[in-house]
Amino acid sequence: MENDEFQFVLDAVRTFVRKDVVAAEEEIEETDRIPDRIRDKAKSMGLFGYMIPTEYGGLGLSEYDDVRLAMEFGWTTPSFRSMFGTNNGIAGQVLVNAGTEAQKQRWLPGLASGELVASFALTEPEAGSDPSGLRTKATREGDEYVLSGQKRFITNAMYADLLMVFARTGDVSDGAKGISVFVVPTDTPGVTVGPKDAKMGQRGAATSEVFFDNARVPVGNLVGEVEGEGFGTAMRSLVKGRIHIAAMSVGMAKRLIHESLAHATTNTQGGTKLADFQLVQAMLADSEAEAFAGETMVLEAARRYDDESDRRIAPSSAKLFCTEMVDRVADRAVQIHGGMGYMSEVPVSRFYRDARLFRLYEGTSEIQKLIIAKQMIRNFKA
Repeated sequence: MENDEFQFVLDAVRTFVRKDVVAAEEEIEETDRIPDRIRDKAKSMGLFGYMIPTEYGGLGLSEYDDVRLAMEFGWTTPSFRSMFGTNNGIAGQVLVNAGTEAQKQRWLPGLASGELVASFALTEPEAGSDPSGLRTKATREGDEYVLSGQKRFITNAMYADLLMVFARTGDVSDGAKGISVFVVPTDTPGVTVGPKDAKMGQRGAATSEVFFDNARVPVGNLVGEVEGEGFGTAMRSLVKGRIHIAAMSVGMAKRLIHESLAHATTNTQGGTKLADFQLVQAMLADSEAEAFAGETMVLEAARRYDDESDRRIAPSSAKLFCTEMVDRVADRAVQIHGGMGYMSEVPVSRFYRDARLFRLYEGTSEIQKLIIAKQMIRNFKA
């Protein structure tokens, strides 16, 4: 997409987020769902498919453009982005990166339009940040695969039409090499989606357990029609997701700084505005400097992803720093608000809870450190 075209999209998203979605934040928090009017407008704007290639009905944005959008999404409740995040990100990218042409033609247009919702079903009770230990099994019987197992914390599962299910087609001893990925419609007999999880934060974003009890899918639903490619496919999706979550963290940090400034410049203690106290100024300055550093990292990581110069250290570094950074910014925002920062009706208290998840999904902070260090050692030896 040309820069002037993208700027039009970016401006439209910024206006939509700051006018319509921010106004609905309290409603989303109370009802634990995204209003239909917000969902419908997001669909009409093409937000369910902005990362899907244009030949399948999407906008085909680069990673650099994705993070610029994500920083705008980060200004409001993360559940807004979560609504269409799986279509564009970890689930949709499974088909974009590894699907056959027939599979792409069959499913990507529906994802791009928002008529279909897809979920990324990787995490299990005993396989989280290290998915090589997953236990869900797929056994071939004639022209079908039979899936049995359980998934946990699957975003949008209760709304999904399609699940990108990672399952073992080999033995557990095969490790990552024995994992394949399948497109499994949620109306398949034997597929059961559990109730919505009760989470600490990010209300409006639904996660659920998913159970597979001898669920049968055609062999044509094996993504790429090749067994054993699932782990690599998952990692490719997660790398992009890490940069995206880093950008979301930067956007949320900017909103928290905005809320902190609004409070500090309009409220007083002992007749003095909070913003005039040097210790408050120090907290504001620390947050601004860290958010600026995070934004710079995100943009550079996206640039390196697009030119393929670094798809290991830069994405994990950005994810590690930015998700840790936004927690610090959120903590300072609560501190600047004082007792009011602990009240549920104040936005910073909600963002304080929402931000905590960023350090967990798309690989924990600890996993990012391992990725960074292992690649550093590998590069040094080379």
